[in-house]
Amino acid sequence: MAERNEAPVLEVRGIVKVFGGVTALDGVSMSLLPGRVHCLAGENGSGKSTLIKIISGADAPDAGEILIDGEAMSGMTPARALRAGIQVIYQDFSLFPNLTVAENIVLPAAIASRKKLFNRARSRPDAQRIVDELGLTLNLDADVEKLSVADRQLTAICRALVQDARILFMDEPTTALTHSEVERLFGLVRKLQERGVAIVFVSHKLDEVLEVSHDITVLRSGELVASGDAREYSVQSLTVAMTGREVDTTRLVNEPGEPGAALLKVTQLDLPGAFTDVSFDLAPGEILGITGLLGSGRGEIVEALFGLLKPDSGTVTVNGAPLRPGSIRSSISAGIGYVPEDRLTQGLFLEKSIADNIIAGSLDSHARGKIVLSQKRIAETISTLFTRLRIKAPSVAAPVRSLSGGNAQRVVLAKWLATKPKILILNGPTVGVDVGSKNEILAILRDAAREGMGVIMISDDVPELVSICNRVLIVRRGSLVAEFDSEQIEAKRIQEVMAA
Repeated sequence: MAERNEAPVLEVRGIVKVFGGVTALDGVSMSLLPGRVHCLAGENGSGKSTLIKIISGADAPDAGEILIDGEAMSGMTPARALRAGIQVIYQDFSLFPNLTVAENIVLPAAIASRKKLFNRARSRPDAQRIVDELGLTLNLDADVEKLSVADRQLTAICRALVQDARILFMDEPTTALTHSEVERLFGLVRKLQERGVAIVFVSHKLDEVLEVSHDITVLRSGELVASGDAREYSVQSLTVAMTGREVDTTRLVNEPGEPGAALLKVTQLDLPGAFTDVSFDLAPGEILGITGLLGSGRGEIVEALFGLLKPDSGTVTVNGAPLRPGSIRSSISAGIGYVPEDRLTQGLFLEKSIADNIIAGSLDSHARGKIVLSQKRIAETISTLFTRLRIKAPSVAAPVRSLSGGNAQRVVLAKWLATKPKILILNGPTVGVDVGSKNEILAILRDAAREGMGVIMISDDVPELVSICNRVLIVRRGSLVAEFDSEQIEAKRIQEVMAA
């Protein structure tokens, strides 16, 4: 591992970037040392992604310079960045789903070297070499679309290293990984350090950041606000540096209203291969957490409630009225809203404005008569939710594609709140969202529950569940195996049952 007195493999000095009059980066500097893990921290919209794009040649800075091994790199392009050994593993991994693991590992390098012909058989040993060197177990002949999220992550890392990466950016690498998979990834990170690779780790999971990082750079609103040795920071001090304020992460739970008829009642729901004999109730004003390891069936359960999947047997009622199985229209008509796990491809119209997205699901309720829409009521709804959810954007006319992850998630929430649902189901509501936005989103859910809405929340984030839920259900291999009521909810107990 490199010591601090070694020369940086990469430096950025005084980087400035302005988009449409808005300063995204204002004089940011950072140094990366070989064999060390550098945390790049900041809230959504702080400038992290812009800085990575500039370093990797996707965007050009308006001022400042990039140095590789002390040499200034003028006119950085993606091709020059690759030749300099800079690799970025984005959150979606950017893999070819219809190609094999081996092809995904070696094909980009062949393209980068401008080879006109690609020989699959001859290239395979290169893939095997890097897999063996890292001590991994990957089926090189498997199609990537059939891999687990963890194995896709490993494939992306192998792809970067087969191209002789010296500087590796990892954007939210643990978002969809289980605890054991995170430990496996950290073991691989340590092997990369031994190879002298400089690693930039971008994550909103601050406990993981402090576990794996040696150095930290914190951005806030495009400015460098803190940097130094990771050992000098705690989760609390890092949070303050990122947000500029203290963030309360203690348990804060509303008590549901007076006991009565269940708002939602699920009885013996069964879908072979996904889940079996699932039964639970949801009270008005209750926030119910559902968790379990990836592949446990937790997501399929809520997808069945929203009509995305059709169970073979069992019943679901909302306020005593039966729900037609496998019908999204029936679920929405009954007052069920669903915020999906993948908000970008399933929850939003990226090219449309914030206003269009907010109102997309509730046009019928804004009609004046049977045909004509009330533009006044539509404008009032959009304005109210834009303000209430504190969506950070120049105006409601801004395209959703331009928003940070936290603000995009607020738009999805606004879209469903505009429908005034009785029940709101959220799958990973704060995945990829910074600590400040996370707490604001949780506060929005508490307010909605306080007004009588029932909330079901799927989450991997056990401290998040502890902080907001009245009850927590644990799913394992498609069955509900445990239930924790308000007095029993503790992070350690939940994690022990999940891992059992």
